[in-house]
Amino acid sequence: MQRIAVLGAGSWGTALSLVLADNQHEVRLWGHRKELIQEINETHKNQKYLPDIELSDNIKGCTDLRKTLHDVQIAVLAVPTKAIREVLQDVIKVISHKLTIVHVSKGIEPDSLLRISEIIKEEVPEELLQDVVVLSGPSHAEEVGLRQPTTVTSSSDNLAAAELVQDLFMNQHFRVYTNPDVIGVEIGGALKNIIALAAGITDGLGYGDNAKAALITRGLAEIARLGSIMGGNPLTFSGLTGIGDLIVTCTSVHSRNWRAGNLLGKGQKLEDVLENMGMVVEGVRTTKAAYQLAQKFDVKMPITEALYAVLFNGKEVKDAVDSLMARVKTHEMEDLVNISENRC
Repeated sequence: MQRIAVLGAGSWGTALSLVLADNQHEVRLWGHRKELIQEINETHKNQKYLPDIELSDNIKGCTDLRKTLHDVQIAVLAVPTKAIREVLQDVIKVISHKLTIVHVSKGIEPDSLLRISEIIKEEVPEELLQDVVVLSGPSHAEEVGLRQPTTVTSSSDNLAAAELVQDLFMNQHFRVYTNPDVIGVEIGGALKNIIALAAGITDGLGYGDNAKAALITRGLAEIARLGSIMGGNPLTFSGLTGIGDLIVTCTSVHSRNWRAGNLLGKGQKLEDVLENMGMVVEGVRTTKAAYQLAQKFDVKMPITEALYAVLFNGKEVKDAVDSLMARVKTHEMEDLVNISENRC
């Protein structure tokens, strides 16, 4: 049994706490909202983020970050991408020992264009950082909370650290593979949210399965094109953190990004959608970062570019779809060969 800190008491942090508690680990679930942590401790529920799920006695809510991390060697970082730097800056103020940080968020930081593992290494001094591990894959918190079968990937530059996280989380409901390709795992997990936003838009516009199948397929090509040129293994994008995560996020009503895109497709304004969602929609911020990366690496990402025009330049969604369909003709196999050979 291990003592593990989970930083972030939202839906995903709570669901992963349940997995760890099922495996008989002692979980300290940290959140900054006192009323939420009080609810977790007194009722063993997190009704806002994971409604009607009974939480284990092994999960103890905490608002004091120092107490949460006391005598803990492993911390699961489950906060939105935009909050990661702030939380890490608070973490290093209250610890004096090395931590293995397992991050489970999916995004890229705009402007700096850093992946989350790179942000962690930038913010946490070497003397306080044991290892960084990415835990990612096709996984909705709602289904994990119900203990429905889920399969994810643990990735790290240190295979032993990835295997440690695999052992901590793996059980009969939650299967964990390892993959050494940190870049590919992080890029696949982040960029699938862009395509999910676009998939939601096509559904909101009333388009059918043909459109969605094309969008997912060409979206995967964009993800692999950029991920490969950034150093990811092209095979990773055919796995759980590539096509697997892309399918589940583009096709499920559990997906925040799909839901946000669906509302945009129905004519709602972006600011109204984000205000009414009640949870972070990572794909919006990641679209900006991916657009910047495409320009930096001179990579063709037409879906990303069209979505960027909708989100940040006020382009009408129907016009964006029309512009995608009117692109000059190209060869699909040539595109796939370029990805497989890292000639993007």
